[in-house]
Amino acid sequence: MADPESKQHSTQEPFPWQLGVFDAHCHPTDTFASLDHIHRMKAGALTIMASRGQDQDLVRQFAGKYRIEDESLDSLCKQEDVNVPKCIVPSFGWHPWFSHQIFDDTSSVASDIRKPDAMQHYMSVLTPTPDDHDFISSLPEPKPLSELLAHLRENLEEFPYALVGEIGIDRSFRLPMHWAYDKQVNRDASLTPGGREGRQLSTYRVQVGHQRKILQTQLNLAGKLKRPVSVHGVAAHGIVQETLEETWKGSERRIPSKRQSRQSSNAAGAPENGMASQPEYDELKHQTTGTKPYPPRICLHSYSGPVDTLKRYLVPSIPATIYFSFSCLVNLSNRTDKAVAVIKAVPDDRILVESDLHSAGDKMDQLLEEVIRSVCKIKGWTLTAGVNQLAANWKRFVFG
Repeated sequence: MADPESKQHSTQEPFPWQLGVFDAHCHPTDTFASLDHIHRMKAGALTIMASRGQDQDLVRQFAGKYRIEDESLDSLCKQEDVNVPKCIVPSFGWHPWFSHQIFDDTSSVASDIRKPDAMQHYMSVLTPTPDDHDFISSLPEPKPLSELLAHLRENLEEFPYALVGEIGIDRSFRLPMHWAYDKQVNRDASLTPGGREGRQLSTYRVQVGHQRKILQTQLNLAGKLKRPVSVHGVAAHGIVQETLEETWKGSERRIPSKRQSRQSSNAAGAPENGMASQPEYDELKHQTTGTKPYPPRICLHSYSGPVDTLKRYLVPSIPATIYFSFSCLVNLSNRTDKAVAVIKAVPDDRILVESDLHSAGDKMDQLLEEVIRSVCKIKGWTLTAGVNQLAANWKRFVFG
């Protein structure tokens, strides 16, 4: 008797990989051994996130191997030969889960203070204040923020199409406990060090104020270098939005009133009433009131906020372009009414898809196909139209 699941897959419309499929957010460097599978994947390009000290150079290494030399990906991604080399768009940055490993030496006050010892630092950035000295002693020596920002800048300058990410705020995350000796000795050597790797969680979280500082400095650098960013937000949608808004405060677009729009339209190139002509008006709409650096394009990855918050990111006065990315692992594993409502509410040109997976290979391709099929069904798109739309969105997000 045929397996019902196999029968269901056999009746599905063939998936149009040849049109070009792009993963907006993934972590294959978490499983170093899986990186050898990238060249056999069906996806045309992977946007690979760094997150901590141990993977920045790994992302850099593989971005060099699968480097993008120009903005035209069409000739590469519209290939049916799975052996054609793939593209990697690197993204460098520090994830909020590892922000406690950084001490701030960038403020005028901090620059006058000697490097804190590890005990002093971790007691100041973790909550509740740790009283377990064995736990604190198991944590890595904290690194100065200025040093990490310098390294981040170097990587971004080496790769002109690189993003800043994964960065953000996470109010629910708890640090894993220190390694038990037997588990550390027998840990899986194929995994990149620094992750949880099945350890029990402690009671300690990173103070939101510290996370926010680390996020702000990385957003600022992304703004200065005009790079897109990939942002993580868990149980922190309001704080993330406030932090992003601070980057463009004073640089909002001037949006003419409806009356001004009518007057400008009626002027028809003869501004007798003092209003600008239509071309001048179109340019005016995109003028901003300041020069504060803000990231030009922002992806809220695996977006799990409500529709109301989403709509606040779509206000016309916001000078940055906000995208919303969705994954099966986070958003569509149960396909809740909330997730469906949010996806329906995202404008067609602002939606991205991702695997958010920690290893490259067939599973990553499978998750990309599943999320694209789900998004197309929710949006009422055909597969061909949906894949083309998502590809165009990804290219605009990455390249502008």
